[in-house]
Amino acid sequence: MSGYFKNIKDSFKTLSGGLKITLRYLADARKSRTPIGIKDEKYFEADKGIFTLQYPHESFPVPDTGRYRLHNEIDDCIVCDKCAKVCPVDCIDIEPIKATDTIGLTSDGTPKRIHAAKFDIDMAKCCFCGLCTTVCPTECLTMSKVYDFSEYDVKDHNYSFAEMDLVEIAQKRKEAEDAEKKKAEARLRAADSNKESVVARPGKPVVKKEGGEEPAKPKFRPKVAVKPKTSSSPEKSAETGKPKPVFRPKPMVKKKTEEENSTVKPKPVIKAKPKPVVKKKADDVEGGKKEQEPTDKPKPKFRPRPVIPKSKPKKDDES
Repeated sequence: MSGYFKNIKDSFKTLSGGLKITLRYLADARKSRTPIGIKDEKYFEADKGIFTLQYPHESFPVPDTGRYRLHNEIDDCIVCDKCAKVCPVDCIDIEPIKATDTIGLTSDGTPKRIHAAKFDIDMAKCCFCGLCTTVCPTECLTMSKVYDFSEYDVKDHNYSFAEMDLVEIAQKRKEAEDAEKKKAEARLRAADSNKESVVARPGKPVVKKEGGEEPAKPKFRPKVAVKPKTSSSPEKSAETGKPKPVFRPKPMVKKKTEEENSTVKPKPVIKAKPKPVVKKKADDVEGGKKEQEPTDKPKPKFRPRPVIPKSKPKKDDES
């Protein structure tokens, strides 16, 4: 019985200890704690109040280095297409239209010469790497602090930042096409004028034709070989009094014709090695056999066989 009542006593003791802590914080739970970031100096001092936030009406402050939803300031965008090229998942779609003249300036003074007919970012594909924000030259593309952008349809994650309507897009495209045609015509005219304004070099005849004047092709004149001066007494210079060096032409090297170059050199003939001569030696007439021994091979050295001494017979003991 003593153990039974002891367990009841311990249970009441532990329950009362927990209830004391709950009642201590019950008075502070009447008001909520002001949400502050972890970088705030008073973050660890604010330990009283309700910690539960009424989201989305209340939220903790987001750090400035957080990478969340992308945002493009289209007024500062020069449509350079760097962000679309560096994107590893191809979530940025841009359609540029060249302008005929400068259409404005960005906040940092960069001139704008391209219209943004389309600038869409599909956040459903985005991997939040932040590479597009680092390559942007005007820093118009940033990752905002908006982290809750959930939608019922995945297509609603495609955000468009272009401000041009369909009529304006068609007009700007027509202007760009007309400007390209004018440039192409100007290039053709410049090429034709360069052909017509070919002036002949001085000292050469000009052949007159109906279309205009064209320079005549120069006739081929072979070079005359200059003979060296041969004199027994070389001329002396007036200043130094030393004889002038005599001009000695370099010897003419005869060039090989195509037939000589085309001739194939004969392959070297490989001669076979002569076989060693074998001399025949005749044995005694009685045997009548002949042995063949090569003269090149050395004769084997004579090695006598070891002689094993025979054991002497034991003498019988004389009786």
